[in-house]
Amino acid sequence: MANHNFNFDGGEYLAKIGASWFVSYSFHELLDKKHINWKRVLTYSLRINTYNKTKNYHNFWLEQVLEMNEKKLNTNKIRLNAKETKNLAKLLLNNKNKY
Repeated sequence: MANHNFNFDGGEYLAKIGASWFVSYSFHELLDKKHINWKRVLTYSLRINTYNKTKNYHNFWLEQVLEMNEKKLNTNKIRLNAKETKNLAKLLLNNKNKY
């Protein structure tokens, strides 16, 4: 996993799990259980622990993802390009009243 420094609240945690992984797992958990790109890393169980401990940041992080550098977002190992990652983040933000 590429480790990027995120200079915003909770950024140290997001750097540990990865922005694209976070969006992918959030999408799986909240909107579509069939989405499983997040499972394409061996460390997903460790990432889930961090995800569960940082729920207070999740909506904020989704907003931050929309502003992220696409070249950096494309470096993930879960086979989501930056455009797909940002589209999933938008869907999550647009449906946040459902969860």
